[in-house]
Amino acid sequence: MSITQFRTSDPPSVLRAKVTSHTLNEKKAAHKPIVALTAYDYPTARLVDEAGVDIVLVGDSLAMVVLGYDTTIPVTVEEMLHHTRAVRRAVRRAMLVADMPFGSYQASVEEGVRNASRFLKEAGAEAVKIEGRRIELVEQMSAAGIPVMAHLGLTPQSVHKMGGYRVQGKSLNAIHGLLDDALALEAAGAFSLVLEGIPREVAQRIASSLKIPAIGIGAGPDCDGQILVLHDLLNLTFAPPAKFVRRYGDAAALIATAVESYRRDVEERSFPSNEESYHLTKEMLAALEAEESTPTRKAW
Repeated sequence: MSITQFRTSDPPSVLRAKVTSHTLNEKKAAHKPIVALTAYDYPTARLVDEAGVDIVLVGDSLAMVVLGYDTTIPVTVEEMLHHTRAVRRAVRRAMLVADMPFGSYQASVEEGVRNASRFLKEAGAEAVKIEGRRIELVEQMSAAGIPVMAHLGLTPQSVHKMGGYRVQGKSLNAIHGLLDDALALEAAGAFSLVLEGIPREVAQRIASSLKIPAIGIGAGPDCDGQILVLHDLLNLTFAPPAKFVRRYGDAAALIATAVESYRRDVEERSFPSNEESYHLTKEMLAALEAEESTPTRKAW
């Protein structure tokens, strides 16, 4: 069934209430886990949204899982806008958050606010995500009406500064620093916080100290919600999975099997079959054959 065919009747998840920051706060207060997942294009975003997740993140991880870069750093604002637009066309229920890529907000607060505005104005995002302790930037974005999801712990855009993808918050000073940063970002106006690559015990203490939801990735089960990269979940990446990744399907095997079967059928001339071909009407075929039988017919 094609996407266009699927659109003719909306599944039950589409009929649920639209997710907003208020929805997320209500779920935290009610101790109901928040479900978040990445998506980077129309068809997968459509499926993710209709599965009932609360947050769809157009993550800068697309640099690695879609564009083939080694890190998230090379992806540009224009590339992120392009993919966010595609996802926007698909998402109806979930809250749509766009990652701001490396270099789009580090130089100055003014540039950060300007670039963030583009994600809402040009791409239809409902919030942006930024990494690190950027208090003034969060304050200014919030003042400008731009909802901000903050991100602490293992921040991939700082991979070179960190010396690789290393678990953060393992010393007392680091733990206190993470908690201070989280509280400061909340006070600055962030509506939620991603905690990545930190010990479970640290994430639990941060999440319980915040009024806003803390979304974990590699931060244990005590956060207010969880997020994963869709391609990790589906085994569509070409690197060993991180410790915190659980694979729920094997799309790589499915795609490989399907493509190999297609190749074999083409090579054996079993695809397309007569039933998968278009045909002339009997009358038109008879007229064509009659024309071909005449000595003066034009050559093809």
